[in-house]
Amino acid sequence: MATQHTPAPRPDAADLDPDVSALTVTPTASCHSDTGGRAAPAGSPVLALVGAPNSGKSTLFNALTGGHRTVGNWPGTTVEVGRAAWDLPVGACGCATTCTPGCTCGCPGDAPLTAELLDLPGAYSLTPASPDEALTRELLVSADPPDLTVVVVNALAPARGLHLVAELREEGRRLLVALTMMDVAARRGLSVDPAALATGIGAPVVALDPRRRSGGDLLGEAARAALSAAPLAARSFGELPEDPDELDLADERFAWVEAACADAVTLSSSARPPLGERVDRWLTAPVVGPLFFLGVMWLVFQATTTVAVPLQDLLDRLISGPVSSLAHGALSLVGLGDTWVNGFVVDGLIAGVGTVLTFAPLMAIMFACLALLEDSGYLARAAVVTDRTMRRLGLPGKAFLPLVVGFGCNVPAISATRILGDARQRILVTLLVPFTSCSARLTVYVMLAATFFPAHAGTVVFGLYVLSIALVIGVGLVMRRTLWRTMGSEPLVLDLPAYQRPTLRLTLSLTWLRLQGFLRTAGGIIVVTVTVVWLLQALPTGTGLGGFGQIDPSDSVFAAVSGFIAPIFAPLGFADWHTVGALVVGFVAKEGVLSSWAQTYAAADPTAGGSSAGLSHDLVNAFAVSSGGHTTAAVLAFLVFLLAYTPCVATVAAQYREVGLRWTAFGMAVQLGVAWLLGLLVFTVGSVIA
Repeated sequence: MATQHTPAPRPDAADLDPDVSALTVTPTASCHSDTGGRAAPAGSPVLALVGAPNSGKSTLFNALTGGHRTVGNWPGTTVEVGRAAWDLPVGACGCATTCTPGCTCGCPGDAPLTAELLDLPGAYSLTPASPDEALTRELLVSADPPDLTVVVVNALAPARGLHLVAELREEGRRLLVALTMMDVAARRGLSVDPAALATGIGAPVVALDPRRRSGGDLLGEAARAALSAAPLAARSFGELPEDPDELDLADERFAWVEAACADAVTLSSSARPPLGERVDRWLTAPVVGPLFFLGVMWLVFQATTTVAVPLQDLLDRLISGPVSSLAHGALSLVGLGDTWVNGFVVDGLIAGVGTVLTFAPLMAIMFACLALLEDSGYLARAAVVTDRTMRRLGLPGKAFLPLVVGFGCNVPAISATRILGDARQRILVTLLVPFTSCSARLTVYVMLAATFFPAHAGTVVFGLYVLSIALVIGVGLVMRRTLWRTMGSEPLVLDLPAYQRPTLRLTLSLTWLRLQGFLRTAGGIIVVTVTVVWLLQALPTGTGLGGFGQIDPSDSVFAAVSGFIAPIFAPLGFADWHTVGALVVGFVAKEGVLSSWAQTYAAADPTAGGSSAGLSHDLVNAFAVSSGGHTTAAVLAFLVFLLAYTPCVATVAAQYREVGLRWTAFGMAVQLGVAWLLGLLVFTVGSVIA
């Protein structure tokens, strides 16, 4: 007689990570927030999407709920729980409250039903190897589990996905299997029969394509039917002894999965090795792989600066010309044209926020290029290319994935460190993420590169990103050999996603999602920052200098505070209060560097109106004076300092949440020290060469 298998006790979160808060499900706040959709009504049934990493869970979640979870064609994209309402479709039979006689659809009725859908972090099994997998297990086998678990299975590797189904059956859960990537499997000569698979596993199976938004209604109908069915009885597999050994149990699970796939999965005898495998021999090669990756990124930055700069100039002329003039005219009509209100609106909000908004085309083009690379599956190959380097840092190759995310935004990148199983590895990567150059810094790079190096702007920006990678490696090696000398390296264990033809819908959706984050920053944090900076610039440092809002910016509290800090940067060639003040503002949000410059110089010279032409001229003069004529060296020193110094407040908060106060403070000290020393080196060498 087969014995009942008792599930293994859940691991203590503290065994996986010294910081138990890493297992919370609080959504991450960032400049590129990972949002769900609308909330489900109280008391709605709870459905959970779960499956192996990169099986298409988040793409399916977005398709079903209209949410905006970040998706990517690499493992580890989801590290927190997404929640949104899913309106389950009415059964196609049109039944009322019960099925009509002879109807076999299983539809429980046509009354509207809304469920709360959860998007859980990827997990291969219920045995967690990292905090994100522990969170998934915690939610699936808790005392209050989801009403229905939808296991997303990649049709390219159905056996791998069904292992989780086998474990969940032992827990006695309502199950529904969603088969994804059927089209990719078919191109490889692999065929999966959903009906035969459903018979083999004893649970309903639905084939769909979330990338093209097809099959969602069928999944919804199956979910309604499954919710009305009784849960599966908790069971084990095969004839096991009273105290089954875990290895014996694993063998039974694998045998069950193999039997379930035997009649459902067929491979064409004429199938050839997929093109992707043949291409990967080159793209992941030790020499060709890194060179190809650098070449691709150079093309991205070259295309971005070439296409975006003319659009940026057009927007700048619009904002500094007609928009500013209309605002001034409107204020004049109500008698406020010569008051501090005009200065706040025109020289503060319009000049500061407007300058940041002119970079929207740049960000859109950059995000679109990266979305194409992600959706195609290429960026995941970067983990293989960098595996040797990562192992020198004592990190697995998949540690490169959070670092890749960091080039978009540091905040979700820090959350993504939860895919790493070792606490020391997570701390190390969390300290290295701020050295990845987030997209917010790109706006400043392009502004200065176009001003001081117009003929080579794309190459200068590309060079800064190469330097960012070098800093990650260099600082990582130093920390590895000083703080974590005993941390061993790990081999790379990573499922490379299949190459896919990027879809227009997904590319535009991902681009708009990230652009929304940039616009929210301009409409939220930057507005607050501009207001605070303007108030500090409107306050005089003493009497006799002028009234509130009627003083020269050099006589303001903002100038006094910035001037007090400025001598620290004299050896770096940019001890100018405008420049130092911009760096201080940049600690709140890196886009604030531009808004600070724009409103500071616009207030000093109202005729400039915050235009890029006037701002560029002011910046050239400022760097020339502060550097003693070594303008190029000072600008390069400023750029590398901006790259390496402490990131935004949101990133610091994310570090604190993940690794605590001590490591966060240590990281900030390292970043400031590295930034200052690197800036000093660049300016010293540059001054000698120029």
